[in-house]
Amino acid sequence: MLIKEKSTILSSEITDKAIFLNRRKIIKAAAGLSITSLLPNTATAEKAKKYAQVPSGPYSANLQVTSIEDATNYTNYYEFSTNKKDSTILARPLKTSPWTITIEGEAEKTGEFNLEDILKNNPLEERIYRFRCVEAWSMVVPWIGFPLGAMLQQFKPTAKAKFAEFTTLYNPEVMIGQRGKSLDWPYVEALRIDEAMHPLAFIATGMYDEDLPKQNGAPLRLVVPWKYGFKSIKAIVKIRFSETMPATAWNKMAAGEYGFYANVNPHVPHPRWSQSRERILGASIFTPKRKTELFNGYGEQVASLYTGMDLKKHF
Repeated sequence: MLIKEKSTILSSEITDKAIFLNRRKIIKAAAGLSITSLLPNTATAEKAKKYAQVPSGPYSANLQVTSIEDATNYTNYYEFSTNKKDSTILARPLKTSPWTITIEGEAEKTGEFNLEDILKNNPLEERIYRFRCVEAWSMVVPWIGFPLGAMLQQFKPTAKAKFAEFTTLYNPEVMIGQRGKSLDWPYVEALRIDEAMHPLAFIATGMYDEDLPKQNGAPLRLVVPWKYGFKSIKAIVKIRFSETMPATAWNKMAAGEYGFYANVNPHVPHPRWSQSRERILGASIFTPKRKTELFNGYGEQVASLYTGMDLKKHF
C-alpha cells in the first residue's frame, strides 16, 4: 500500500468522512449482487439492435446460425486480400456512405441513383437465410435485406433484358487486392433475369440485426442462397441489364472450374475437389462433413428455373 507523506497530500485528495464511514454499506450491498445482475441484460441488448424487429422471411432456414465472430472474420473478399481473415481489418478505411449505383442497359430508368433513395422503396422485410459456400465450408447467416427483384423492378427492365449484371466498386487505393492480378478487376457477376426476379435472390444490407459490416460487402451485396458463394457479389456500384450473357469474373479466370450458373450441385465436382460434402464454418476439422444438398436445399423453390437443362453441362 502506498502512503503519501502529509506534506504531499492535497486537500482535494482527502476522502470525505461520510463516504469513508459508508464504505462498508457499499461493499456489503455489492456482495449481495447475483452474478446474473452483473451480466448484460439480453433483452435490452436485443432491443438495441437496429433491425431486431424485422420479421423472418418465408424462406428462412430452421438451422443453427453461424457465430457472428466466424461469419464476420472469415470472408472471401479478394478486393482486399486472398487471405480470408485479412479483410476484417483491411476493409475498415472503405467509405460506404454516401453510395451511388449506376443503372445501365435495357431498362427504362437508367442513370445514377443514390442508395438512400433506392432503399426508401425497399423495406427491410426478410431475414435469416441459409447461405452456403460448399467449396470448403458453409455457414448460416441471419441476413437482413429485401428481394432483389423488388429493387430491379424500380428501373423497369425492358423485354430485351435477359440478364442482370452486377459490378463491384473499383478503388485500388483502398481495396488493395485490386492492385494485383488475382482477377480481372472490377469484379463482375450476373444472373439470368428470371433468377434475379426470383424471391429467394435478395439484396443484403445487414446481418445479425445490424448494418452489414464492410468486410461482408457493405453497403449492399447480392445473396443467392442456391448458388455457390462467389455469385454473391459485394459492394455493388453498377447494375446493367443486357440481352446477352455477360462475362463474369471467375468464369473469365477459369471457365472450366467456375460456370456461369454456379448452382450448388453435389453431382458436379470441381476439377480439383469434390463438392459432394461440406464442412460447417467454425466446426473442428475432426467434425464429419455433411452431405451437400442440390440447390443448397432449395430445390422445391428454384428447380423449375432449370427445367430441361443439363446441369452438368450448364454448371
